[in-house]
Amino acid sequence: MIFTAQQSQQIKSSVRGSARDQLYEMLKEKILRLELEPGTKISEKEIAEQLHISRTPVREAFLKLAQEELLDIIPQSGTIVSRINLEHVEEGRFIREVVEKEVAVLACTKLRQDHLFEMEKNIAMQELCAEKGNFLELFELDEKFHQLIYDGCRMLRSWKMVQSLNSHFNRLRVLRLSSDLDWDIIISHHKQIYRLIANKEAEKVRQVMEEHLRLVEIEKDVLKRQYPHYFV
Repeated sequence: MIFTAQQSQQIKSSVRGSARDQLYEMLKEKILRLELEPGTKISEKEIAEQLHISRTPVREAFLKLAQEELLDIIPQSGTIVSRINLEHVEEGRFIREVVEKEVAVLACTKLRQDHLFEMEKNIAMQELCAEKGNFLELFELDEKFHQLIYDGCRMLRSWKMVQSLNSHFNRLRVLRLSSDLDWDIIISHHKQIYRLIANKEAEKVRQVMEEHLRLVEIEKDVLKRQYPHYFV
């Protein structure tokens, strides 16, 4: 059973276009959060029957996810959640590093006090999640922390562009957090980035952001050994 009763009712009560969009968002979230594990086979027919909707919105949602390389639709065989491709991980990480360290530099002159306050609150919530062991909420707060930097620079279109290339990178990050590989270093970097932006230390924040976005390079081989079935 992929969907809860509440999710099923929400999709079932939607008009066709909305049902497709809601189904796409729900499936994408489940894939990114690893609730649907890499390599899991999913059925257009079974999902349509569970939700009591036609197969058309399900097929359309599948196609959109396949375009984002989150599903592999294999003729005469079926559809599986794509395995994590480390080449895609590195490409997405590289693009994000190139863009984001320059956005962080720009933030040193662009961010207002209200944005800095939101970043500070976000870090406090990250520490609470680490204390409670809630890795999914920590991931969401991590995402929001970085988005706040783009938002403060009025560059949300750039954030969306970067995110469109990072589905494999983000799944690896969730896997990293779920494996409990030293959350403290992530939060420590966030504190440094916040402080450097607040103090307008542009060159230092560029260096720390680069180091921060390269953390996964150190750990990806460890994760691949622990979860070989998750990777291409």
